Amino acid sequence: MKIWAFTVFSLLLSFLLGGSAEQCGSQAGGALCPGGLCCSQFGWCGNTNDYCGTGCQSQCGGASGDLGSIISSAKFDEMLKHRNDGGCPGKGFYTYNAFISAASAFPGFGTTGNADTRKREIAAFLGQTSHETTGGWQTAPDGPYAWGYCFVKEQNPGSYCSPSSTYPCAGGKQYYGRGPVQLSWNYNYGQCGKAIGVDLLNNPDLVATDPVISFKTAIWFWMTAQSPKPSCHSVITGNWSPSGADSAAGRVPGYGVLTNIINGGLECGMGWKQQVEDRIGFYKRYCDLLGVGYGNNLDCYNQRSFANGLFDLGQGGPNANENRIGFYKKYCDKLGTTPGPNLDCYQQRPFGYGLLGLKDIM
Repeated sequence: MKIWAFTVFSLLLSFLLGGSAEQCGSQAGGALCPGGLCCSQFGWCGNTNDYCGTGCQSQCGGASGDLGSIISSAKFDEMLKHRNDGGCPGKGFYTYNAFISAASAFPGFGTTGNADTRKREIAAFLGQTSHETTGGWQTAPDGPYAWGYCFVKEQNPGSYCSPSSTYPCAGGKQYYGRGPVQLSWNYNYGQCGKAIGVDLLNNPDLVATDPVISFKTAIWFWMTAQSPKPSCHSVITGNWSPSGADSAAGRVPGYGVLTNIINGGLECGMGWKQQVEDRIGFYKRYCDLLGVGYGNNLDCYNQRSFANGLFDLGQGGPNANENRIGFYKKYCDKLGTTPGPNLDCYQQRPFGYGLLGLKDIM
C-alpha cells in the first residue's frame, strides 16, 4: 500500500512540475527544451519562474526572450545547410544544441532589442563566422553561401605564438585558427580562456574538439570590445555611436563595421574585395531566411581600418617574422593557393644597410 501511494505521489509530482513537457538538461543527456523553453533544475520544460528561475539549466530567458525563439533547430540546419556534408572536415561538430548552450553563457547575445534586431544579430554573427569557416565555391550546390561552418581548424597552420608575459605560450602548443571565428594567437586564447573559465593556453585544442567551448570563443569575441573597436554586438544592436575619429574614418553603423572589427587591416578601405562580398553574401542569405531587412552600410570599402586588435598584425618582438608568415599562410589557404618557398628572412641582410638604408641618410 505504501509503495502504491508513493508511486502515485511521484507521478502526480512529475505531472505538476512538468506537465506534458519533455525532459531536458542533465536529467536527459543535456537535451534542450523545444521552442526556447527554460529547463528547470529538475529537468522539465516551461516558461514560468519555477522553470526559468533558481537552478535553471539552459535557455533561462524563456521562450519570449530566448535565442531559441529566434532560431530553431530546423532553421539552423537550413542556414548552415551543408555543414555536415561528407566533404566538410567539420562534419558533425557544429550542432544546434552546442550553439544554444554556448549562447546561454552570454546574456544579451541574440536577445537584445526587438525581434528584428535579434534576428539581424544572429544573421550577422553566422554571416561573419560562416565566411571564416566556409567550404563553398561559386558554383557549389545551393550556392556559395550555403556552405558555412564546413571547417573547424585552419588548414596548413603556423604556431601563432607571440612573446607575452601575461599569456605565455605553453610548450608544444599551437594557437592557429580554430572554431567559428578561427581564434588565433596565444594572447587571444589566453584572454578568451580567462573570460569563459577554461585554460585554453594549455589546452588550445579544446576549441576544435569541444563544440560548446568552440562556440563560446566566437561569441566571446563577438561580445567583447577591443578599444578603440566597439564590440560587434553593440554595433549590430544599434548601441554604438561613432566617435569623431570614427566618422572621419568613414566608419558608420552597419554590417560593414563588423568586417572592419574582424579583419579591417586586410579588407577595408581598399576598394572592392571578394572577401567583403563573401561576408555580405552570407549575411543577406541569412537575413532572408530569418525574414529581416539587411540595414544600411553593408561594406567597408570606404572605411579606414581600426588598425589594431584581434586579427591585425600589430605584434612586434622576436617572433614578429613568424607572425607575418602565419598570417601569410592563413590567407594563402583561404585564397586556395600555396605559400611558395623562402618565407623567412633569417639569413638575409636587411635592405637597411644598402644604398638607401637608414645608415646612409641619418
